[in-house]
Amino acid sequence: MSESPIKDPAPADDGETRPKRARKPVGWSMIVIGALVAVCAGLVWRRDGIDGVLKILTHDLWLFGEIMPRVLAGCLLGGFIAEILPHEKVSRALGPNSGLKGLLIGTAFGAILPGGPFTAYPVAAALLTVGADFGATIAMVVSWTLIGYGRAVAWELPILGTEFTLWRIVISLPIPVLAGWLGRFVFVRMYPKGEPS
Repeated sequence: MSESPIKDPAPADDGETRPKRARKPVGWSMIVIGALVAVCAGLVWRRDGIDGVLKILTHDLWLFGEIMPRVLAGCLLGGFIAEILPHEKVSRALGPNSGLKGLLIGTAFGAILPGGPFTAYPVAAALLTVGADFGATIAMVVSWTLIGYGRAVAWELPILGTEFTLWRIVISLPIPVLAGWLGRFVFVRMYPKGEPS
């Protein structure tokens, strides 16, 4: 019996994960910042000469050296978190179907997350990688920005007092949840298939 010329259709790729878009090292924001740096350097050179430019450059290189270990640590933290966290549990707790509970968990996590932006943003990127949706991640970042206990304990309580700090936190509490809900609402309408193109 001869073999049929019609071949079976290739299996669907639904189970396979698509490779992520590679991030460009130089994007439009980097070009704008570079242009602003060049303009400012030209203005300083015109006013103070090459000595003024070199003084700023030396100071900023020193600052860059101090910041780099923190940036590296934050990026490594985000990478390790993305590998350690169980994808199914994160998706269940913070994914698109997590509802209000996911927004509240994201808000609580952001409020207790220690560290500065070198910690918060890599952790947020890691959560997106392991199954958290835009809404829960937005709630986390907004909560870290508005409620973060580290700033409240280190700065607000001693400078502004207990009453101000408590009222500021209470008033801020619903904002991350609302921002997360709005992020989820917009994301579903912009990307109905669930992935940015």
